[in-house]
Amino acid sequence: MRGQQHGRNLAAMLGWRVRRWRQTLQRLRLSLGQRGWHGTVARIAQEFRRRPERDDTLPIAPLDTPFAPFALPVDATAPRVSVVIPVHGKCAHTVACLRSLARHGAEAPFEVIVVDDASPDDTASILPQIDGLRIVTHAQNKGFVDSCNDGAEAARGDFLLFLNNDTQVTPGWLDAMLACMREEPECGIVGSRLVYPDGRLQEAGGLVFADGSCHNIGRFESRDDPRFRYRREVDYVSGASLLIPRALFTQVGGFARDYAPAYYEDTDLAFAVRAAGRRVVYEPASLVVHFEGVTAGTDTESGIKRYQVRNRERFVQRHREALQDFPTAHTRVDAALRRYARGRMLVIDAMTPDPARDSGSLRLTAVFGLLHTMGWQTLFAPDDGHAAADRIDALGALGVQVLCRPWVRRLPEWLQRHGAELDAIMLCRAGTAATYLPLLRRVAPQAKVLFDTVDLHFLREERAAAVAGSAGLQRQAEASRRRELGLIASSDVTFVVSPVERALLADAAPQARVELLSNIHDVHGRRSDFAARRDLVFLGGFGHPPNADAVRWFVREILPRLQRHNPALHLHVLGDAPEDARRELSGPQVTLHGRVDNLSPFMDRCRLSIAPLRFGAGVKGKVNMAMSYGLPVVATPIAAEGMQLRDGVDVSIAEDAEAFAAAVLALYDDEALWLRLSDGGLENVRRHFSPEAAAETLRRVLN
Repeated sequence: MRGQQHGRNLAAMLGWRVRRWRQTLQRLRLSLGQRGWHGTVARIAQEFRRRPERDDTLPIAPLDTPFAPFALPVDATAPRVSVVIPVHGKCAHTVACLRSLARHGAEAPFEVIVVDDASPDDTASILPQIDGLRIVTHAQNKGFVDSCNDGAEAARGDFLLFLNNDTQVTPGWLDAMLACMREEPECGIVGSRLVYPDGRLQEAGGLVFADGSCHNIGRFESRDDPRFRYRREVDYVSGASLLIPRALFTQVGGFARDYAPAYYEDTDLAFAVRAAGRRVVYEPASLVVHFEGVTAGTDTESGIKRYQVRNRERFVQRHREALQDFPTAHTRVDAALRRYARGRMLVIDAMTPDPARDSGSLRLTAVFGLLHTMGWQTLFAPDDGHAAADRIDALGALGVQVLCRPWVRRLPEWLQRHGAELDAIMLCRAGTAATYLPLLRRVAPQAKVLFDTVDLHFLREERAAAVAGSAGLQRQAEASRRRELGLIASSDVTFVVSPVERALLADAAPQARVELLSNIHDVHGRRSDFAARRDLVFLGGFGHPPNADAVRWFVREILPRLQRHNPALHLHVLGDAPEDARRELSGPQVTLHGRVDNLSPFMDRCRLSIAPLRFGAGVKGKVNMAMSYGLPVVATPIAAEGMQLRDGVDVSIAEDAEAFAAAVLALYDDEALWLRLSDGGLENVRRHFSPEAAAETLRRVLN
């Protein structure tokens, strides 16, 4: 008898090992198809790399902390979100999950509903000690699907957030999902970026293939890789952290009972939501730690996990017609992700845009938002290879994948591998275009090349040479002119920001296609009245030569004239400034604040914005920005150029120091004139610099 039992145990052990090897080989075959050899080898290397069980940078609460009662920061009267947590045992994980909700909370009001699905442990005695928690109790085990549906039935929020009990949330997780739901058109489901406790990525959304198999995007990769840090539409998201409007959940019938007790119910829900005309979106800003497999295990041939195989067959039968449009199981992941995009565009600029740094960054960031709304899959590459984490995340919220170090070591090598996958390429500024245009014509001959001048450098340099009276600067401007005109001739489309520049190129490059893509500004509106304001403000960093010259000219020649009439006038300069400029220009009447992340306080409390530029080109973002807040502007003719502005109607224009000082004094003390220019400036921004005008240009060029 003992020998027979030993034989059965040995056979069972061998059978288990055979199943594991079979599953491993199947995953390897899929990986080769979806990742290629390079990605598969990297994936295998990751598996054999030693890692700690916990990533100390993640806010993970220990499971062995002795229980003590605590309270949840819930709104029992008017919750916007109902967090539904189905549980069957594993009380330590449930308590840790609830502690993370208590610790991190959310700006949006929420309630928490735990569905105790006949837990066999001490869950029923522990959970009532948590203040603010609502509990739905099952006398008998009904499974995940019924538990979620019963929790939804008890919910009072406008949104349902299904959350596994073996998860722990991180700061901002819920508010990020709500922002995604609000900002993405026709959004029906939002899913989180799920990570393992050891820090590796578990899921960045999911893909479904024609045979009903599924793929967790980014599984076991670095969670910090920009490939997984941008918002995008996906086939499904895991029910471990899934947000859906409660009315929509009811409309599609909730989680289908065909999949009880569990597995494929979240994938089926995504298909039902898509059939209802809504989208499924992955939101990387919502980071949730998931102890995957705690409840269900990992063996698909035993326990509750066996339903994963059975329910895949049911899913295929239920969605056979829809699956005909899905890619085969061996389709590469990056190719499968493109099925929701109108096209794939790469944008290259000298450095990563930062709207707080310069108007060109503000404009490019707005362009990214428009491209995302239009359905383009956008990639951005900074020529210097650098992108700070906050900028990667900010661009990710606009659907932009950033190609930067250390993940992309050399951009030319990336272009050699991926150039054939691009439909359009936008090169920002002449230096960037000169560097990459020849290579792109070789590796991406099918792509439409767009040259975004930002401003015509040669025009700005010609004017700087005239102000300085420098023959050397004039020769530099002539060289820039030859280079820029050559780039324009070699590009399919050239963007300029000013009608003046478009007219100039109509003569200088008559064969080129030149389109107006000007500055893009939201209209913030006037938020404080004349009497509540004081002082002057200048917007712009000293890294742009016209700005440095403008501030020096104003401080040296205009400000002394103003002080003779109004000694209390103070100038606030917002933008990067070197230390020598701070020493030279700072004083009782001048403060150089450096870069300011939030302009609104200055736009709301200053009485005038000044733009004393003596040279430059293009449209001046400093003028647009001030006017978008209803802040009147005194500008030189160069600063007002190409912006359809009229002196005395929507701007005050003055050329020399004496006239500029007089214009500032007149506008500073005349409330009726101030209001007229404030209203006129707001209307100018609405008419000429709106997102709608820019979107029309992009649609015309890209269709």
